[in-house]
Amino acid sequence: MRNQRKLLLEQLDRKLKPFNGTEIVIIPDKGWINTIRTTINMTLKQLGIKLKMTKQGVKRIEESEAAGTITIKSLKEVGNALEMKFVYGFVPFDGSIDSLLNRRSKILAEKIILRTNHNMMLEDQAIGKGNLKSAIEELSQEIKIELKKTIWD
Repeated sequence: MRNQRKLLLEQLDRKLKPFNGTEIVIIPDKGWINTIRTTINMTLKQLGIKLKMTKQGVKRIEESEAAGTITIKSLKEVGNALEMKFVYGFVPFDGSIDSLLNRRSKILAEKIILRTNHNMMLEDQAIGKGNLKSAIEELSQEIKIELKKTIWD
């Protein structure tokens, strides 16, 4: 089960890797549809004909994209009409799924170890600072391997 999960995580990282670097792309204020349409000198009416809708319909699509309420289906349709491929994906803030899991595992491990150490301090059995760091690292690796659901709490 662990090997299968590890393989799935590696496959997911490979699938997301092409999106690395796209997080720095600045989305135009009026949205991509409007920006592309106006840059290639296409009118609302011309795009509307390609989409089989009125120019007011195209305007609503552009406005919904700018507002962030457009559907993926609409984006794909507009992409096809513009003779472009619509692409979407997710880019982990940490750069990879593996890095994300490392960070989340460490957060949970620190929380558990520090809480346990606090209770042990009350009983005059605290873990030393050097041992505390290695205990956190060890538990972090265990949490990551087991991929406990509590990592997301």
